[in-house]
Amino acid sequence: MRKLSNERNEQLGELCKALDIAINDMALIDTALTHTSYAHEAKCSPRPQHNERLEFLGDSVLSLMVCTYIYKSFPAMTEGAMTKLRARVVCEQALAQYAHELVLGKYILLGKGEEASGGRSRNSTLADALEALIGAFYIDQGWEETNRIALNLLKTQMDGFALSDVVFDYKTKLQEIVQQNGESVINYSLLAEEGPDHHKIFKMAVCINEQLAGSGEGRSKKEAEQVAARCALQTMGAL
Repeated sequence: MRKLSNERNEQLGELCKALDIAINDMALIDTALTHTSYAHEAKCSPRPQHNERLEFLGDSVLSLMVCTYIYKSFPAMTEGAMTKLRARVVCEQALAQYAHELVLGKYILLGKGEEASGGRSRNSTLADALEALIGAFYIDQGWEETNRIALNLLKTQMDGFALSDVVFDYKTKLQEIVQQNGESVINYSLLAEEGPDHHKIFKMAVCINEQLAGSGEGRSKKEAEQVAARCALQTMGAL
C-alpha cells in the first residue's frame, strides 16, 4: 500500500472521527475510497490499490450484519418479509443515500474522466465506496466495532422500512384477525401531529368496535397506522 500524505491522513482522519472509530491502518481506508479509475490513471509504480476487493468483502459483511439485526429485532417477521427488508436496506439507492449523509463523495479518489462525468455523486460509486469502507473497518476493527458503525448508519432506516406495508403489513394482519370475530369494525384516527412541515410526527390510534386497541407514532399517517396496528397485535398476543 502507498504511503499517505499528511493531507490525506488528515482528511481520512476527519471521516473516521465523524464515524467515531479509531483506525489502526489508515491505508486500508484510503484503499476503500480509491476508485478503479484513479488507480488505472496513476503514474506511480506500483499503482495504488483500488477498492473492488474491499467492496466484495464489505458487501458480504454488511449483508450478514443486516440479516442478524433483522432476525433478532423482528421475531414475528416471515422469511419473505425479512428478504424484502434486507433488499430495501442494502440496495444501491439506499447505500448511496447513507453515503450522501456521510458526505463520502468528497473523500473518494477518482480519475480525471470519472471526476468530469460526475462520478463523485454517482449512486453506484458511492454505494461501492461505502461497502468497501465497511470491508476496511471489518479487517481493521473486527465484527463488533464494525457492526456498531453499520447499525448507527442503517438502524433508523431499517426500523422505518420494517413498519412500512412494503415489508410487513400489520394493518392487514389485524384486519384478518378481527374479521374472524364476525362484524367487528376497525377505525384509525389522528390523535396528534407535531413538528414543522418538513419533519412532521403523527400519532394515530386504532379502535376496534370503538375501543382503543393501540396507538403509534410515525413520520407519515400511514406509518403511524402501521405502528398502531402492531401495538394492537402485540396486546392481543398475535405477535
